[in-house]
Amino acid sequence: MSEPSYLAAVRESYDTVADAYAERVPRPADLDPLSRAVLGMFAGTVREAGLGPLADLGCGPGYVTAHLAALGAPVFGVDLSPRMVALARRAHPDIPFTVGSMTALGIGTGTLGGILAHYSTHHTPPRELPVLYAEFHRTLAPGGLLMLSGHAGDNEHTRPTHAYGGHPVSYESHLLPAARLTALLQHAGLQITAQIDQAPGKTTGRTYVTLLARKPVDIQAG
Repeated sequence: MSEPSYLAAVRESYDTVADAYAERVPRPADLDPLSRAVLGMFAGTVREAGLGPLADLGCGPGYVTAHLAALGAPVFGVDLSPRMVALARRAHPDIPFTVGSMTALGIGTGTLGGILAHYSTHHTPPRELPVLYAEFHRTLAPGGLLMLSGHAGDNEHTRPTHAYGGHPVSYESHLLPAARLTALLQHAGLQITAQIDQAPGKTTGRTYVTLLARKPVDIQAG
């Protein structure tokens, strides 16, 4: 099966901007207090549940991955961009980082205790989100947790030509209402446990949303 064209655009774009992105993207210590607290809560919950490792999907240069590791979470990172993964491995040699697509992770069913998708799914066309969320559901262990964070919008679709210091990019961004993301996650079989909406940021002017979800435990399986 051929690769969707949007994945090729994302890979090429982030390979191009990787070094500039790594210089400009905020570190976890620079996030607002609520965002830091939610990340800490998520890492601690996954660690204490002991259901499996935590996958940081779309990990970029690995800053958040390293933050989760420092909080004691058994974490590894996955990113579509080989250049991003190279930067992450160089900066954090003790953490596993892999080049791969979150749409087809190539890991066993029910093996993950947690998934973090931190500002990493907005390049996925809405029509492809069911495939993405189905992979989240497949790879999570029963009782496993998902944290999905990003900008929300009113079905906005943008096509920037340059980003992160003026480098050319060809990816597209899709900003959806939180209600639509919630419905798609529920359709994939995940239970929403919390939603956190934050006021527009000073730099972006966009609303932030964090959705926390859990893969149900099949009581019949015991």
